[in-house]
Amino acid sequence: PTATVGELLGALDQARLDATVRVVALRGAGKDFCAGADLDELLASVELSPEENERAARRLGEVFARIRELEKPVVALVQGRALAGGAGLATGCDLVLAAESAQLGYPEIQRGFVPAMVMTLLRRQVGEKAAFDLVATGRLLDAGEARDLGLVSRVVPDATFEAEGQALLAQLAASSASALALIKRLLYQLDGQTFRDGIVLGARINALARMHPDFRTAIAAFLKK
Repeated sequence: PTATVGELLGALDQARLDATVRVVALRGAGKDFCAGADLDELLASVELSPEENERAARRLGEVFARIRELEKPVVALVQGRALAGGAGLATGCDLVLAAESAQLGYPEIQRGFVPAMVMTLLRRQVGEKAAFDLVATGRLLDAGEARDLGLVSRVVPDATFEAEGQALLAQLAASSASALALIKRLLYQLDGQTFRDGIVLGARINALARMHPDFRTAIAAFLKK
């Protein structure tokens, strides 16, 4: 929904500006991560002009762009269903921790619609054949299959999901903020690079990491053990 997109953009901007924020977690308030957009709002959108609808779609796309540009890890904690726009939101995060009982899918085709805003991400993460299968059939994936395709980072038992989610967030929050920022920047800048250009970019990031106080402090502490 439009309001949710606005709230997400605001939260991401706040996380970017607040130095005390080390990691961002996205999760559903209820039993589901997100079951998709409000169908009444989608139906109402048919009365809008193409320009108005494109503007709204670009605003959703801006959420994906800002997640990728934020120099802090963004983690999706997925329980229950992550469908349509909800699956897209999880797909856009840096890490996805899913409970065993979770389901992910892009069932827009069943409403005569296209999951257009997520396809740039989806194609990169699962490849052409798997991406086409998912969006052309709208089939739902269990957490294990989503992990095998590359849409989920880790699958954990429902009973330990809360504890393992908190442990992951705590680990990331305690890690070097500068190293995580450089890891994220390098990972996504490698997209579309040639092999040799990727090596050159990696060397540049390597040099930057060596100059940061976090690196010097950690190395000194390790050598004292």
